[in-house]
Amino acid sequence: MSPLSFIRAAWQDETRRQIVLIVVSAIALLLGFFDVTVSGIDLSWVAILLCGTPIVIEAAIGLITRFDVKADLLVSLALIASIIIGEYFAAGEIAVIMQLGALLEEMTVAKARKGIERLASLAPETARVVTSGTERIIPASEVKKGETIRVNPGETVPVDGEILSGSTSVDESVLTGEPMPVDKTAGDHVMSGSINRFGVFELRADAVGDASTIARMAKLVESADASRAKIVRLADRWATWIVAAALSMACVTWLVTGEEIRAVTILVVFCPCALVLATPTAVMAAIGCATKRGVLVREGDALERLAEIDRAAFDKTGTLTTGEPTLCGVKSLSKTCSENDILRFAAIAEKPSSHPLGRAIIRGLKDAEKAGLPNPDDFKMESGSGVSARIDDHAVAVGRLSWLKRIGAAGTGDARSAAAVFEAEGATTVFIALDGAVVGFIALSDAMRPGIANVMRSLEKQNVSPMLMTGDHKEAAEHIAKEAGIDERFVDAGCMPEDKLRRLESLERATIRTAMVGDGINDAPALKRAWVGIAMGGIGSDIAVNAADIVLVRDDIRVIPWLVRLSRRMMRMIRFNITLAMRINFLAIILAALGLMGPVLGALVHNAGSVIVILNSARLLRTPSEGDQTA
Repeated sequence: MSPLSFIRAAWQDETRRQIVLIVVSAIALLLGFFDVTVSGIDLSWVAILLCGTPIVIEAAIGLITRFDVKADLLVSLALIASIIIGEYFAAGEIAVIMQLGALLEEMTVAKARKGIERLASLAPETARVVTSGTERIIPASEVKKGETIRVNPGETVPVDGEILSGSTSVDESVLTGEPMPVDKTAGDHVMSGSINRFGVFELRADAVGDASTIARMAKLVESADASRAKIVRLADRWATWIVAAALSMACVTWLVTGEEIRAVTILVVFCPCALVLATPTAVMAAIGCATKRGVLVREGDALERLAEIDRAAFDKTGTLTTGEPTLCGVKSLSKTCSENDILRFAAIAEKPSSHPLGRAIIRGLKDAEKAGLPNPDDFKMESGSGVSARIDDHAVAVGRLSWLKRIGAAGTGDARSAAAVFEAEGATTVFIALDGAVVGFIALSDAMRPGIANVMRSLEKQNVSPMLMTGDHKEAAEHIAKEAGIDERFVDAGCMPEDKLRRLESLERATIRTAMVGDGINDAPALKRAWVGIAMGGIGSDIAVNAADIVLVRDDIRVIPWLVRLSRRMMRMIRFNITLAMRINFLAIILAALGLMGPVLGALVHNAGSVIVILNSARLLRTPSEGDQTA
């Protein structure tokens, strides 16, 4: 590609355009420093016009329209004053440094996200409306409250409502985050956005259009993003004081000495270049370090906010757990049927089934047993209830206890009592009936990720209180919290997306800055609203990832304590950078006031602080030591 073609292509991209402008300005400024001119014109003017003009215009607009005093105002004053007294190199040098700092900031800010659009797209475009036994397909947005809707297997539920007829299993993980399919039958409530896995059912539309669950979630994500306060650039936070101090010292020096060059030099050395560079250079270096650990930082100020957190709220399914049902127990209730027999009968019966719980039961077998698993005879499946088959001349039924009772199986009362212990700990129980009598059950749960307890202890050592927010019932949530090492005071059970959002808002009102760690679409509003949102990138939904500030690409939450340490180390480095650079500037101010330093030398000396800031920030790029990597 020719240089001209490269420049043409770069000009079509905002970031590349800024890079081209800065590079061209820097080259022209360097030539100007060595007194190279074109037709008698100092080449420093190239830097002034390309980099300085946007700064002056933006500062003027902000001051006139909003009386907004930012760091750009002092830079503009120094630029204009340097030009008036003919110190063009000093003016151009300041403009280039400031634009470089702005570019670094912009490069750390995430691009526009598409999560809200993706969330809205989950709602089906059409619905099957049944009127007097006749089915017609209409746009889902035109469904009226009270109409009867038919949902076939594999389809997404278009509206919220109550099942009138039929039974099924629906996947509500999009909304609740819970991986286990939920069996539904007449009288049960279903939510829009959930997926019908098996049977055909009809429902009465109760919440349609914007009132449906999936539409409300999209609004929650949008409103959560709008309500979260953004971090203001460090230089702009102190801009008013910097401008006032610079103008005061410049005016006093001019009045006392009568030499405008000393006043201009004070304005030049007072320019907050180090302040502008202190944050983005350290942030970019820390982001580079985090990337080596499989952490994607999507928001420029995310690490700043992470350094300030007081609490870390974790979703359960897919975050603390793997998000996949796993065999956790087999219980025999018969003297003639061992636990191995129960598991084998259930696995054979479920072999033709595609139900997630059936697949989990089969996975619970040893490899040798799975390899030799025969096919059942007379297999039948009742959607949302269970399966039946004939195995080794035995009638076997596997499914919900209520279904087994309905088909006449004996011993359901004793089975319910025996399973209560497992269910209280959040396990899902599948019961097995042999020749008309319940002989046992299989418990399935969502397995905990390894090392979770160490993560929680490490966070507590950094004065960050772990917290659990889950849609599970209270007993199951407390069991998970105990296993993970989370204090029961910080457990919120039965949380829908709206509940998580309200909880985070109440914590913020109490000045408790909370990081939210989640993976599912149901976590997206909370990830947006939290002080900082951290999403699981591997198994997490695209919408959750797009809503988050930080993404764990490898789904390893063991990196979170290390990430908190990195963010706090980054903030310490930023403060050190600023302190050192400002001391250099104050020394330069004294020399300028005494007439021992002119604008050009002042610009070079004061920007020595900027160079130190960049070099010091680069230390964050080093690969962490083995001890630092241990979460």
